[in-house]
Amino acid sequence: MFTWLARFVLRYPRRILWGAMLFLVAAGVFGVPVSTLLPAGGYDVPGSESVRAEEVLEDKFGAGGMSIVFAISGPGDVDSPAVRARAEAVVEALNASGDARQVTSYWTAPPAVAGSLVTADRRTALVVGKIAGSDSDAPPRAHEIAASVVGTRDGVTVIAGGQSIAYYELNRQTEADLIKTEMIAIPITFVVLVWVFGSAVAAFLPIAIAVCAIAGTAAALRCLFVVTDVSIFALNLATALSLALAIDYTLFIISRYREELSAGSPPEEALVRTMNTAGRTVAYSALTIGLAMATMAVFPMYFLRSLAYAGLLCVGLCLLGALVVAPALLVVLGDRLDAFDIRKPLRRLLGRPAPRPRTVEQSFFYRTARFSMKRAVPVTLIMTALFVVLGLPMLSIKLKSPDDRMLPTSTPTRQVGDLVRDQLPPNAIASVRIVLPDGLGAPGALERYAEGLSEVSDVVAVAAPTGTFAGGRQVSTEAVGAASANGAAYLSVFSTQDPFSASGQDQLAALKDVPAPAAVLFGGTAQQNFDNVHGISSKAPLAILLVAVTTLVLMFLLTGSVLLPIKAFVMNMLSLTAAFAVMVWVFQDGHLAGFGTTAVGQLNFPFLPVVFCIAYGLSMDYEVFVLSRIREEREKSARTTTDNDRAVAVGLARSGRIVTAAATLMATVFIAISASEVSGMRLLGVALTVTVLVDAFLIRIILVPAAMKLMGHANWWAPTPLARWHARWGLNDGADLPAATPPPTTPAADKPGQTSDRTPYPVGG
Repeated sequence: MFTWLARFVLRYPRRILWGAMLFLVAAGVFGVPVSTLLPAGGYDVPGSESVRAEEVLEDKFGAGGMSIVFAISGPGDVDSPAVRARAEAVVEALNASGDARQVTSYWTAPPAVAGSLVTADRRTALVVGKIAGSDSDAPPRAHEIAASVVGTRDGVTVIAGGQSIAYYELNRQTEADLIKTEMIAIPITFVVLVWVFGSAVAAFLPIAIAVCAIAGTAAALRCLFVVTDVSIFALNLATALSLALAIDYTLFIISRYREELSAGSPPEEALVRTMNTAGRTVAYSALTIGLAMATMAVFPMYFLRSLAYAGLLCVGLCLLGALVVAPALLVVLGDRLDAFDIRKPLRRLLGRPAPRPRTVEQSFFYRTARFSMKRAVPVTLIMTALFVVLGLPMLSIKLKSPDDRMLPTSTPTRQVGDLVRDQLPPNAIASVRIVLPDGLGAPGALERYAEGLSEVSDVVAVAAPTGTFAGGRQVSTEAVGAASANGAAYLSVFSTQDPFSASGQDQLAALKDVPAPAAVLFGGTAQQNFDNVHGISSKAPLAILLVAVTTLVLMFLLTGSVLLPIKAFVMNMLSLTAAFAVMVWVFQDGHLAGFGTTAVGQLNFPFLPVVFCIAYGLSMDYEVFVLSRIREEREKSARTTTDNDRAVAVGLARSGRIVTAAATLMATVFIAISASEVSGMRLLGVALTVTVLVDAFLIRIILVPAAMKLMGHANWWAPTPLARWHARWGLNDGADLPAATPPPTTPAADKPGQTSDRTPYPVGG
């Protein structure tokens, strides 16, 4: 198949490039508007208790929707005429919109509730309500209402917040971060690629493939949004992953093509051999990463499903670009691939001589592999212990649902959220809502239930259809956020507990222990947080199992071994400990000032599966690259113990430079993501940066050769039936190809085991 693909590219290179150009233009035009369409939500678990409670509230009471909060402050007391008049104008705008429900304020709420809607200094008070619609509809509606009333007039300031405004601002901030990521990543990556390849023309190839993949993914996401929900964060992931994988795959293809040319093959034969070796490995790598990304689809929330869609699209388009478009560019460019080579003028400018050819044995990666294998036992023990210690912070990991603290402190939503958290009771506006969908029980039972709920520790008040209860007794005949209709009812519980905290979850359990007069459904922030975190934790074992099975099957197909896949899984999990340790230590515990984010003692749950799946996939990417070259060297040998050790060292010498260069380039892309203002994307960028660098420079270069030395011949062992099956059906990475055509002359740089100036960078340099 890969030979046929190479012949196809050799026959129609210009048609392929024209097709790629037309695809880029069409996909770009169609996909550009998608950033203004996609919502920033998707964290809720469909069918969970909180979602079912919200559906009942909407269907029976018209009380569903996303929260909106207005903080109104003036130079004097909140009861001054100017502040009151401004509050009335806000309430009027909400009611006039037709999209607002359950609007209340400090000025209209019962005393038991009003006290939780004003700051202690009485300079700021709140107007709160709900905006009808899903996380796609409610945010723009909320923004339209807020735009007409926010600002400072006559000394009174109004700022808007709440979940609906937070989602709107997350959309806008994500769009800005997307542009920032591209503006940072693409130029810096191009400069690094010029340094890696030594040629500005060669450096252009990965960027061209990445741009095509980004445009194609954006267009495909817009199509998907017509039939299913897609999160806007999928666009950020598409940009980063397209850049990273396009660079990774194209670097591998170009490096192998140059290696074949340096070995004396004519261009046509070099391309065929490249496609049957590096091309197969890239295809295999794409399959492993794609399956790892697809694992996110097992989680129930559409935030993670949409990231799985984006990941699969990116992998597929980058693979297509690396196996079709990049080879077509190699054919068309020919010797111009090395045009604008900056190495020779730089050497002349710096007065440095041209690099002397080195044998494989003189390379840094060969010597490092030999060092690790000679000290295999201590290296394995020390490195394993290091990663186990690094992973200890994972034991204290705590999860929560995302909120406005994902946004920078300069945004109005964040300012309102900080005001509510710092100067008002922690849960003043995020009440637990309890729905009785099927009946109220005996007469008076609902009132007794509300009284019992009001006696739970740290409950400020309970609003029932017949009045407000506090401290086990009715304190008002008014009710805010409660109603009954058609034999159903709902209540609102106002609390001083943070719904995301452990104590908030304990209070939720205590509320559930209060005997109810009929079947109840719990909704609100605390229950929503519980359901969403449980949605992740309950599916995590299945995701890990799928990743493990995928690793074992695919790595067996690659290597023919049943032990190397197990080693690969363990190595990948070790590299993940570093990523999760950084997330906990920096973003949960606040060390290093959280890299500019607000550490709240918990991590946003949706981003952990993302880090796991992407980081694991990239680790498998490097594992495939390294093992494919080791296996290729082993297949050429007599397979003795000495041959096994040499195959490991030579395989690392030939792949280590590419892997570390690819990791450096990937880290550049992920560092650009960490410049995002949205804290979740910053966490993702930092975690993936740590993962790729640790995996490439420590796991693959130091720990892998030591472990393979200890395993010896067992590296390649499989039961006889499996070995026979693999010999017939497994991956045969170019072993059936004829030897490369010998060069007409044998200059020093082209002798076997040495490199020429056409390699991407000097061996060991």
